[in-house]
Amino acid sequence: MLGESHDLLHEFPDLESKIANLRTQNPDFASLMDQYDSLDARVRSIEEVGSPVADETIEELKKERLRLKDALYVILKG
Repeated sequence: MLGESHDLLHEFPDLESKIANLRTQNPDFASLMDQYDSLDARVRSIEEVGSPVADETIEELKKERLRLKDALYVILKG
């Protein structure tokens, strides 16, 4: 769905306390999460506003968002 939120708490609601703890205690996790949140906001903005952007560009942004989410999940499950 266009403009759908993909923030980590929405994606992994069962890991809410772990996300909060890692965000405050693990600078690497916090940095990745900031990158993820920023990229997610950018993708949602492009989708919601309908900004003219090449399909390849939005797909690359979504792939990068997925890569960041996977990296964050590895830390969460580690």
